[in-house]
Amino acid sequence: MTGGIEMRELGGTELAVSRLGLGMAALGRPGYMVLGHAEDLAGGTAVDAMRARAHEVLDTAWALGIRYVDAARSYGLAEEFVASWLAARGIPLGEMVIGSKWGYAYTAGWRVDAEVHEVKEHTPEQLARQSAESLALLGRHLRLYQIHSATLETGVLANGGVIAGLARLKEDGLRIGLSLTGARQADTLRRTMEIHIDGVRLFDAVQATWNVLEPSAGSALQEAQEAGMGVIVKEALANGRLTSRNTSAAHSTDLAVLRAEADRLGTTIDALALAAALAQPWADVVLSGAATVAHLRSNAAAPAVALDAEACERLGTLAWDPEAYWDERSRLPWT
Repeated sequence: MTGGIEMRELGGTELAVSRLGLGMAALGRPGYMVLGHAEDLAGGTAVDAMRARAHEVLDTAWALGIRYVDAARSYGLAEEFVASWLAARGIPLGEMVIGSKWGYAYTAGWRVDAEVHEVKEHTPEQLARQSAESLALLGRHLRLYQIHSATLETGVLANGGVIAGLARLKEDGLRIGLSLTGARQADTLRRTMEIHIDGVRLFDAVQATWNVLEPSAGSALQEAQEAGMGVIVKEALANGRLTSRNTSAAHSTDLAVLRAEADRLGTTIDALALAAALAQPWADVVLSGAATVAHLRSNAAAPAVALDAEACERLGTLAWDPEAYWDERSRLPWT
């Protein structure tokens, strides 16, 4: 245990990670599709200001015992911010596990009001280009490299050039993973588990959306964990929809249940929602997407929440139809 946060191995990767991790999606660029992002940044969107903010949040994460940080090529300058923090603080190799992702290119030009923020391209050429960029920035601190938002529809899992490129990266010492998206996360994951190179499963880890509104991938994630894959949970707060910032009438019942249970257990809504994800036996890491020190500290209370059977039962009533959940997510504004 480090700083009060439990450590464990990420599946069978031999990577020691903290149960709570930090995702850089809201820290590496001025625009993101999460409720309250503009309020968090409070106008401080210049590159230098955002680098300083990212370093401050990373300092807090380190002090709290967080030992997994998740970035992506499409998260603006997230990789550069993490790399400069590692160098400035003199973090030894192996002390902070860094994961990143390829497959999307950042196209917003550091603008919040950009028409297109990122473009998806799951090709061997994109993998070669972006993996070289990630490694140039992060070097041997980069331990896990993931396909960003893999789906069956893109055909990335059937692309021989991509699979061969990932296999080469694995031979060079990187652990290989993928992140999932959409209502068919479970189908994509089960296809992933079938991919072997010379009798060895190619993918070492999976990152998936799981929260009390969208728990549909749970059984597949359990299968992956039992097969030895590491499991990382993203969007446990549903892009801010499972926080007090959500004023949507469509979520009034959900939030009423969360508030009642949080009050009964003496915690906050965000910590309760994260605790629900941490309570899943197959979850190795649950990511906080905090963009401020205050929110990260609030999220970091989650491991101490005494989630009881009553809370689990009540939270278990909140699941949405997956198609409806992902449709709403697709309509969240970038702020």
